[in-house]
Amino acid sequence: MPNVHLTRPMEEYVRRQIETGAYANASEVVRAGVRLLMERDGARQFHALKAELEEAVREAEAGGFEAFDPVEYEPGAGLK
Repeated sequence: MPNVHLTRPMEEYVRRQIETGAYANASEVVRAGVRLLMERDGARQFHALKAELEEAVREAEAGGFEAFDPVEYEPGAGLK
């Protein structure tokens, strides 16, 4: 992975984090930032899925659905 180039304010922030003992080195600070981004993206995906499910429930409760036919999806399901 290539070196990361930071703006001066970012460099100063990283330096302060190391000086205060919050992190041992710049790599730890960058990894913490990437973890936060990953968590935020995961939360965004969760909330998007939740919104889609809530909309599907509203549509189903309003009668916007079709009866499920298992034979249509698994041809052998209706046979004994």
